[in-house]
Amino acid sequence: MNNNKIIEEGKKVVTLELKSIEKLIYKIDVNFAKAVNAIYNSKGRVVISGVGKSGLIARKIVATLNSTGTAAISLHPTDALHGDLGMVRKDDIILVISKSGSTEEIINLVTFLKRIDVTIIGMLGNIKSTLSRLCDIVLDISVDEEACPNDLAPTSSTTTTLVMGDALAVALLQIKGFTAEDFAEFHPGGSLGKRLSLKISEIMYDGNDIPIVYETSLLKDVIYEISSKRLGTTAVLDSNESLVGIITDGDLRRLLEKSTNINEITAKEIMSKNPKTIQPDFLASFALQQMEKYNITSLIVSENGRTVNGIVHLHDLVKLGLKRR
Repeated sequence: MNNNKIIEEGKKVVTLELKSIEKLIYKIDVNFAKAVNAIYNSKGRVVISGVGKSGLIARKIVATLNSTGTAAISLHPTDALHGDLGMVRKDDIILVISKSGSTEEIINLVTFLKRIDVTIIGMLGNIKSTLSRLCDIVLDISVDEEACPNDLAPTSSTTTTLVMGDALAVALLQIKGFTAEDFAEFHPGGSLGKRLSLKISEIMYDGNDIPIVYETSLLKDVIYEISSKRLGTTAVLDSNESLVGIITDGDLRRLLEKSTNINEITAKEIMSKNPKTIQPDFLASFALQQMEKYNITSLIVSENGRTVNGIVHLHDLVKLGLKRR
């Protein structure tokens, strides 16, 4: 098959699945609201079950719910009927997924679950099926056709199911007022957790590691401070210990290009006034955004714009794995 044909087939799949998702908008109805409210008002967990590809999607929805503050577990219907049914509690909400609505394992599971008197939500591809009649709330995930040319392999249907699961999770997130800080508690590791939780005060250079000179400092002292602290910059203070400027190694290079008589030059003459600052309790990710916005490599950390609490450098943020959203 030539490249153009391959590209055409790929675009056809995306187009078909996109149409299925677009139609899903009209299926977000009162039943969807009932499902969200049932989960929100429940004191238990969301127990999600499916067979085959539906089972794989079920596990992804479980992961999304857990990461956004809604406790959820996955339950394989066959395992449930061989002992795992004991993990279901009366306060739990059951979410079963089936394209046909006639999956035997799911029907058997739901039949036993109804004896426990739990609320059962069906995410079904056939809303006139046996399962539909057994469920308390039904969410319509039907599609006109699969992206598979033989209309066999679950493609459009699994994508639609996944999107419906995301819609449930995000709606619950909004109702609960789940914040970025809450999200960070469930994602402490990796760049995501760092971006959401790491504060400037935790990574800044402070104390004797802060490069500092005074307005009256001679150029040789400025060069020494920048070189010895190895941050490519130094804060400039006045006689009252207040921040008045900043000097970077770039400022030094430009000075040396323009002038040969540098012995008597002071920090005040070459500093940039009104340096960019950031408060110590701000997130490290915000510091990175500010650096990229102003095309700078460091920020002075200050609680009030006058005192110098520390300094944060771009290289350290990058080493931590931080990146812009």
